[in-house]
Amino acid sequence: MQATHFLVGSSAGVGIGRCGNPGHGARRKEKVHMMTVVTGVTLKTGSEPEWDAAMRERLAAARGRPGWVAAQLLIPLDGQNKRVVVGTWQSRADWQAWHEDEAFAETRARMEGLQEGESAMSWNEVVVDARGEGI
Repeated sequence: MQATHFLVGSSAGVGIGRCGNPGHGARRKEKVHMMTVVTGVTLKTGSEPEWDAAMRERLAAARGRPGWVAAQLLIPLDGQNKRVVVGTWQSRADWQAWHEDEAFAETRARMEGLQEGESAMSWNEVVVDARGEGI
């Protein structure tokens, strides 16, 4: 059975432990501040490959940014021309600083012309972060 590592907490702190392996509780506590921004966009028909390529470039550039934790690009099952981007940052301020970076601005200009309408965004505080081993 593969163990799953998990982070549990809020801005006050977090416990790290293992799931699927009896007897392993929280091993240590550390303060973790993470925020996740979920953004939904609708793309112009036929622009999906170009938009996806620009998002891959954007996420590759974000990897080295202070406060960047992780990101996922999702395609909803109910719409091949829709995308959901889940980005996790240590703080909203880190995310905002990234939005002022030249690399972000360059991809924004390319991507906005490929989208239909406005994007929908919501912010969430990370309470539990569960991932498989090696992820």
